[in-house]
Order: sequence, then structure tokens, then C-alpha cells
Amino acid sequence: MDITDPNTDRGLPARINLYYDLHVAAAGPAPLLIALHGYGANKRQMMREAQQMAPAGFAIASLQGFHQHIKEPREPDGPLRFGFGWLTNFRSEESVAVHHQALLDMIRDLTNGGVADPSRIYLLGFSQACSLNYRFAFTHPEKLKGVIGICGGIPGDWDTNHNYHGSELDVFHLAGTRDEFYTPERVGDYEKQLATRARSVTFKSYDAAHEIVPQMRLDVKQWLEPRP
Repeated sequence: MDITDPNTDRGLPARINLYYDLHVAAAGPAPLLIALHGYGANKRQMMREAQQMAPAGFAIASLQGFHQHIKEPREPDGPLRFGFGWLTNFRSEESVAVHHQALLDMIRDLTNGGVADPSRIYLLGFSQACSLNYRFAFTHPEKLKGVIGICGGIPGDWDTNHNYHGSELDVFHLAGTRDEFYTPERVGDYEKQLATRARSVTFKSYDAAHEIVPQMRLDVKQWLEPRP
């Protein structure tokens, strides 16, 4: 690297702290649902959603994104003037790497700590977190039993990234017929594409915009009920 070149991006290694909320099942190790929020939200919001979707007896971990930005307070339980995201279009591969490592570390800690059953770990993502979760799931399929994507996309490098593997994963993808970001036309072939690397794919559309509606919560809970 030419350090005299004004167009060169110079880098410094740095450590960041990532935060998550945890709901522990009464008796562990238990099935674990890891839930990731969408852009602009936070771990508290996603924990509330996940608690409505996880069956009884599940442990739940809600990881918070690592790109912070300022916003107006909208939380009903406090004046939170910040939101979080997972990805930017500047060196996005670095954000992907942080996301992967965070999930690997969380899974390691919660399984080693007796909270989670390593054979029953599910990963759920809404909106921006959805494609990132698919990246992780098909790069490290041995870490998960299933993946749930709500109102989100699949990786843009789905057909070209050789790190994605075929797997024994079960996938449940939920889409809104009125979603302005992930329209029915955009997600129309997702079931077929996901099926090329997953053991099973359930794809379902709802009368919803870019949001999580009550029927989605009920269907996710039913899908997560114990399976072989």
C-alpha cells in the first residue's frame, strides 16, 4: 500500500462492543431463537417480537446492530434517540464479517454456558437482517437447524459466492403483498432459489406492508414447534 497516495484508505484495527438481550428458558439447554431487527430498530423491539413468536420453552437472544444512527424517540418504554443497522455500502464485506463473527461468538457462548441446545438453534431476521442471515446460514449451515426471513431479501451474490453450501437447513420465508421494498415481483423466485441450498423451504405471503403482522407471529410460532 502506498501511504503517500491521498486516495488510499488507511485502516486501523479496532474493537467494538456488541449488545444483546437474552431470555433464558426455565430449563436448559433449550431450543434457541436468535432474532435480528431491521434497519433503524434495536434489540428491545426485536425481543418483544421474538417473545411473541417463540414457543414455550425456547431461549431467545436479540442481537443489536453495530451501525448506530440518531433518530427521534419512538420507543414506548423510554426516550431512545438511536437506531441501529447491520450494513452500509462502504466496504460491506467488513460488515458481513462482523455479523458472522458476532453470531458465531454468541452461539459458542450460549451453548457452552448451557443456555442453548446446539442441535436446535434457529436464526430469524427482519428486513435488512434477512439477507445477512441467509449469508451466515449457508456459510455455516452446521451451526443452525433453521432460518426465518421476514420481509427481506436473499444475498445479492447468491449465485456467485462459493462460500454458500447446500445444507440440511429448514427455511421459512414470509413476505408482504404490499411490501414497498420487497414487492411480490422481487421475491417471486425466492422459494425456488432458497430450495437450491435448503432441505425444505416454506414460503408464505401475507396481506401486509413492510411489517410484522399478527398472522406472521402465529405462523412462525407454529413452524418452530418441535420437529424431527
